[in-house]
This record gives sequence, structure tokens and C-alpha cells, in this order.
Amino acid sequence: MYTTVSAIQRIPISNKGEKCFAYPCPYPHQRLSTNSHSPRLIHLTKKPPSPLPSQCSTSPSPFTPSLLPLSDLLLPSMAAALASPRCCCRPSPRPSASRGRRRPVARCALPSDHDDEKRNSFSWKECAISVALSAGLITGTPTLGWSAHASPLEPVLPDVSVLISGPPIKDPGALLRYALPIDNKAVREVQKPLEDITDSLKIAGVRALDSVERNVRQASRALSNGRNLILDGLAESKRANGEELLDKLAVGLDELQRIVEDRNRDAVAPKQKELLQYVGTVEEDMVDGFPFEVPEEYSNMPLLKGRATVDMKVKIKDNPNVEDCVFRIVLDGYNAPVTAGNFLDLVERKFYDGMEIQRSDGFVVQTGDPEGPAEGFIDPSTGKVRTIPLEIMVDGDKAPVYGETLEELGRYKAQTKLPFNAFGTMAMARDEFDDNSASSQIFWLLKESELTPSNANILDGRYSVFGYVTENEDYLADLKVGDVIESIQVVSGLDNLANPSYKIVG
Repeated sequence: MYTTVSAIQRIPISNKGEKCFAYPCPYPHQRLSTNSHSPRLIHLTKKPPSPLPSQCSTSPSPFTPSLLPLSDLLLPSMAAALASPRCCCRPSPRPSASRGRRRPVARCALPSDHDDEKRNSFSWKECAISVALSAGLITGTPTLGWSAHASPLEPVLPDVSVLISGPPIKDPGALLRYALPIDNKAVREVQKPLEDITDSLKIAGVRALDSVERNVRQASRALSNGRNLILDGLAESKRANGEELLDKLAVGLDELQRIVEDRNRDAVAPKQKELLQYVGTVEEDMVDGFPFEVPEEYSNMPLLKGRATVDMKVKIKDNPNVEDCVFRIVLDGYNAPVTAGNFLDLVERKFYDGMEIQRSDGFVVQTGDPEGPAEGFIDPSTGKVRTIPLEIMVDGDKAPVYGETLEELGRYKAQTKLPFNAFGTMAMARDEFDDNSASSQIFWLLKESELTPSNANILDGRYSVFGYVTENEDYLADLKVGDVIESIQVVSGLDNLANPSYKIVG
């Protein structure tokens, strides 16, 4: 079974070998920090690195800045500052499962003087050095002994404006809406203030509803002014449905305005969700056909040419609060047709029904490793494991890139259309050193992304994301090894599956 590692290491977890899916060890001189204040942040070791793997470029200096993306260098320095005695981040006790509420990942507390001495935390001097290092990396000025002539920086390091671009979008619905292959500014101007309601509701007291009211008025104004432009962007065959949805959206915005005026705060979020569903459907109706041709070498594989929705029912053991849980998952074939098509084909084969959860460690939940020596789905028509290529859609590209990571392609500034931002991001597991070895093993990412936003997350561009859990995603963290997937059933979108192999007898 392929396994996840929280640091850049290889950890065998089964007798099938030492394969893992996460962090393909591009910088083997990095290891997981043992600092208890930042258990998942990466630090540079003091020891010389082991020889670089074949996919990495070599350099006479193991600590040359240009070998590392800016995020890999900047984040450890930030971690050192965060680990100072003034703020100690520790995991919070897991709260009881509650529907619709995101469990916190960490909290900050002020430790006592006794705890400070016991933990041997960073001194203020060391914190100042860390901050200085961060500033030096941002400005591109060599610091702390790095040679100014080690290697050129400009082609390798991403722009700071790209790295530090505000809080990442973590709502799966919003990520799916922005990932659609459309370019209609008018509908986005309706979408954005409706999404901003989520942040407005975080404000304490009655000021929250005042902010929501501004969001609603902005969305209503955008819909009124841009209605004709939105209608012009609809596919001709879907125009009638789009007009009906826009009428419902206008009525719903009026209803939301009355909810705010009545100061009914609890009714805001459900109505917001309803209106965003209308917006999302209108945006999907703007897609006219499939936007690109899949490369010929993969064109005969099962392909999802559009989107599909599935429900995964899991029997949860040892949890008195939850017995059965249904996770709704949206598969995005617009950005990962080969990967999503492969999964949907396996769903129709009932491949995952009855399979256990095989890993759950707070970082990921993983399954898909069948019984026996094979580490993937054996195609009965060939008798061999069916594998699919690495598939990454880059924001701004017209088609995905296949067979190579963005790092291998030197596209350090590229942002993926489906980033590892949402709790419950769904992706394919693969062999650590083989980009094209994915078959049936899948995982859901649980780790929050405050320190690793889109395009700085070290998983982005290295693993094929093909969907998000959009309902009950919080319960993913309650899954344990041994919990059973009772079934995965297609709710919609099966007609978008081309070349379905499950229909082939034998």
C-alpha cells in the first residue's frame, strides 16, 4: 500500500514494499522537525544530505537557496518564529462530532515560565534571526552565509506576490465554481459577495448582519446590472434553464434581504447555500461541450467529460455519535478527466464496496488497496494492474499536463485549478518515484492549509486532485482504520463517462 508521510521521508507501512504517495522526497536533506511546537513543519538538518534522487538537479552546495522553492525555505523560518515562548501552538483535544461545524486544528496558548524552561524554546535572538532570514528570502538577498553566486535565483523562486496572496479559498463549493472552464465576469460578481457572507457571519454581534446586508445588496446589484451578460454566456442549449435559475436567484436574494432585516441570523447560512447552488448551476450551464481533447495515448481510457456526483456510505465503528455516514463527493472531469473517469469506472465496478479504510492518521484518510499482492485494480481484460498518468490542470492552461510534476517541468509559479486547500480534497495515491503509477488507491487530505496556501502547498502539482467532499466532510476525521465503505453510488453525471470499461464483459 502506498502511504503518506508528513515529512519528506519514506516510511514503509506494509509488507508490500516501501512505497508512499506523498512528498516525493525532492530534498532528502530535509526531515521532519522534532520541535513539539510545530510537529509538521519542515526544518533543515545540520547533517549533509544524502545523494539527491534522479529527478532532482544537483548542486555543490546542499543548502543552496535555488534548490528549494521559496515556500520550503520561508515556512520553516516562519515556524521558528511561531515556536517562540510567546506563542505555542499545540493540537487541541478533538471535540465531539457535530454536523456542520469544522473542528479546530490547533490553538495558541501562553505557556508558563516553567514550561518555557522545560521545552527549551527558541530565544528572542533566534526568533529575530528567523524573521531576518524570512525577510532576506523575500528580497532575494543572500543571508546567513549563503553565497550570492551559488546559482541564479530569478528563474526558480516564485514571486512573493504569488506566494503571499491573502487567505486561500478553502470552501470546496467555491473551489469547484472557480475551477469551471468559463470566463464570465458578470456571474463572478454575483458569486463573490454571496461567498463573502461566510466571512461576514464570523463577525461578533449584530454587526455580522450589517455586513451580510451589504453583501446581499452587492450581489443583487450585480445580478440586476449583469443579467444580460450572464445570459449571453450560457450555452445555447441550456439558456432556458439558465433564465429560470436567474429568476430563482433574484427571488432568493429578496428573501435573504428580508431574513437580514428580520435579524434572523440562523436562517442566513442555509439561504446562502441555496443561492450559491443556483449560481454554480448557472456557471455549469455556461460550459458548452468538453473544452479540450485528451491526448491520444489516454483517449481510450475511461474519461469523465464533465462532472459527476457520488455518495459514499461508510460504516463507522467505535463512535457512539455516528454509526453510518454518507459523504457527498463531486468529481471534476473538466480538470482531471482521466483520473475522475478511472475512479468513476471503478465505482461502477463496485470495486470499493466492502473495502476498509486503510489509513487514518489525522493527516489523510486513505483506501483503495485491494487484497493480494497487487497494489491497484487488475483489469480483467488484460490481467494486469491498470495505471493512469499524473494529471494536473494549471490555472490559465487550456488542457492538463500529463506524466510529470509541475516541479519537474520547472513551473514553480504555476497554480493548480484544483488545489489541496479544502478539508476533504480527494486525490490519487501513487508510487513515490513513479508519476504514472496511480491505479485505485485514493486519499482525502485533512490537513488545514494556513501555512501552505494554493501554489505554495507542496502537494499541489505533484498529485492528481479530481474532486472534493462537499457534504459531511467534517466526519472524515472520525474515520478509523477498519471502518468499512458499504457502498459508493453515482448520484448524477454517469452519462458524462466515456469509454466505461465496466460495461465490457470479462
